[in-house]
Amino acid sequence: MAARPGRAYHAGVEPVPGSAAPGGRAADGRAAGERAPGERAPADLGRLHVILPLRTIAGGKARLGEVLDAEEREALVAGMLRHELAVLAAWDRAAAVHVVTLDPALLPVARAGGAQALLQVREGLNDALREARAVAQAGGATAILVLPGDLPLLDVAALEGLVEAADAALAAGAGAPLVVLAPADARDGTNALLAAPPDVIEPAFGPRSLELHVRAARDAGASLQLVVDPALGFDLDTPQDLDRLDPQRLSELEALGAAVAPA
Repeated sequence: MAARPGRAYHAGVEPVPGSAAPGGRAADGRAAGERAPGERAPADLGRLHVILPLRTIAGGKARLGEVLDAEEREALVAGMLRHELAVLAAWDRAAAVHVVTLDPALLPVARAGGAQALLQVREGLNDALREARAVAQAGGATAILVLPGDLPLLDVAALEGLVEAADAALAAGAGAPLVVLAPADARDGTNALLAAPPDVIEPAFGPRSLELHVRAARDAGASLQLVVDPALGFDLDTPQDLDRLDPQRLSELEALGAAVAPA
């Protein structure tokens, strides 16, 4: 599929350590295709699992409390989850979707949307992602895509842009591990992380996560791509974000979530 003008760009492909030299042997003398002890398996996008982490429906989006009451916030959290699950269901590249959360009330919402619902054991976003990653790997995942649960503009075209970037990294890196990142609009956060193999880097979501993920990818010798796309960069977290969202879109999300949010 051709790249969509104005929706995505790719940058920062890293050189590939240990690429095969002419004659079918790597620079260190190994036969082509032979992995050194401790070397990671080559990147493979064949079984891509998506991970959506959420905290709780009642405590979600607390910073929107200035402009939305508790019932409206709960409907919005549930509506954005249902929206993202519907987009992922319409996308044919995801072998499985995992929703990991501390909140038992979100588990049936996840299952109804076709996802595997995981009740996380340890608190903390990055711990939740590690738990979900382990489940994905046990289920045969060769790559993972981490998305936050608050992307109101997410669409299939944006997901395809991430895979196009991953394909470019795969080609440029001759099968080396790869990482694709989508920055948040604020540019210091990460709104999408695609990794192949799934554990090529550790999740580092939180303050300055984009910088930390870029550094981790380079330290791992991974091919690195950045994708800038409004459908990925815009997350709904503050009253200022709400001001930027079309009121009709907000009403649609709240209506989508009101059907499943606790009364």
